[in-house]
Amino acid sequence: MTSRTLMIQGTTSDAGKTTLVAGLCRVLKNRGIRVAPFKPQNMALNSAVTSDGGEIGRAQAVQAQACGIEPHTDMNPVLLKPNTDTGAQVIIHGKALQDMDAATFHDYKKTAMDAVLESYARLKQQYDVILVEGAGSPAEINLRDRDIANMGFAEAVDCPVLLVADIDRGGVFAHLIGTLDCLSSSEQNRIKGFVINRFRGDISLLTSGLEWLEERTKKPVLGVLPFLHGLHLEAEDAINHHSIKKQNTSLNVIVPVLPRISNHTDFDPLRLHPQVNFQYIPHNTKIPPADLVLLPGSKSVRADLEYLKQNHWAEYLQKHCRYGGKLIGICGGFQMLGNHIHDPLAIEGPAGSSEGFSLLDFETTLQQSKQLQNNTGKLWLNQCPVSGYEIHAGVSEGPALETPAITPNALNKKPDGAVSRDQQIMGTYFHGLFNEQAACDTLLQWAGLQQPESPDYFALQEKEIDRLATCIEEQIDIDALLNQLN
Repeated sequence: MTSRTLMIQGTTSDAGKTTLVAGLCRVLKNRGIRVAPFKPQNMALNSAVTSDGGEIGRAQAVQAQACGIEPHTDMNPVLLKPNTDTGAQVIIHGKALQDMDAATFHDYKKTAMDAVLESYARLKQQYDVILVEGAGSPAEINLRDRDIANMGFAEAVDCPVLLVADIDRGGVFAHLIGTLDCLSSSEQNRIKGFVINRFRGDISLLTSGLEWLEERTKKPVLGVLPFLHGLHLEAEDAINHHSIKKQNTSLNVIVPVLPRISNHTDFDPLRLHPQVNFQYIPHNTKIPPADLVLLPGSKSVRADLEYLKQNHWAEYLQKHCRYGGKLIGICGGFQMLGNHIHDPLAIEGPAGSSEGFSLLDFETTLQQSKQLQNNTGKLWLNQCPVSGYEIHAGVSEGPALETPAITPNALNKKPDGAVSRDQQIMGTYFHGLFNEQAACDTLLQWAGLQQPESPDYFALQEKEIDRLATCIEEQIDIDALLNQLN
């Protein structure tokens, strides 16, 4: 098979690389082309469990969905999950290797590149087109040595590059020209054109700038994508604090923003739910009354637990439960509900133990190996079907687990989570708890919402990917783009 490759790089983080790759994946799929996404190196705390039992960045799972294929570890062979400001857990081919600081990982990059090229070679054997997403910007001079995420990869496999820039930030022409100026001559030649993202207003007012850019660089502007209001794609990492205007919401749901919050995409079905007033509660913000509090996952559970205590969440949760509010802890948030979290092997920080909120009677011990699996089961509430995925290093044990939150469908799997005796508190390792309509309805009704009518979240995801693909078809000459592929 002769496979062709195109890489999308950006002038900055959040320029639109992930979005453009996802949209192009759906465009090519709609044309009957077998296409797969690929991100050599990702740094994100939102991750997904793959069909081969590994862990990749959440964005590549969304891009795989856009392609109509199952996510696989080859689509993101190197994943970095930050656990401090200077260090991260390094995941190779879906499996956690070890924690490394920035200098150690820099020395490791040659080995990491071998893993990247191995995965890329396997994908090339299976698909007609590989759409590659860069990371950050290729103009980060301090990261260019041994680069595996941007031009280092493009040069290694000899693939063409499109450069995307976000005009909504301002200074789009400076971003594009400045990025080009930071590249070597061979890298500049590799860039076949530009895409400008998130444009608002009258396109005729941009024409003179586009002409100047093309004349200055001798490279074409292949398209200008409009700002798509309300576009929903699951976030690669950053939390979407954008408020959604809703009418007649009748359930208040809050989530604390932890310093190392992970898989906050768990809450997208609630953030988008027309009957739910959903709020993320950032640092130094007064905690409002709520019907339902959700404690999210965390990459550094003991450190984030201490953060919550310092910000008065312990007192708030005691009062919240005393007055009949509902509480759900997911993954790391579940572990915080117990009596203690033990980390004897220094998995997530200094070895030691931390006292939990003691709202459920159990203990958690962090272990070297991760649990990585997709699961289905039944909620304790009406035996409602639920699906999700597990990504955690902790093993929880104690009396509270004798009243599990979820009974698995598979006979060889243990019950999951716990429910308090008064049924006010639930803990679970299931990420994606609210993705299924029936489970979302059941849990929201338990939390106090009368007559919940949860949207079909998968259908919503598909609709948004299709909307993005339609926009790209209208604004970019796809045939000209395909002609650029090697």
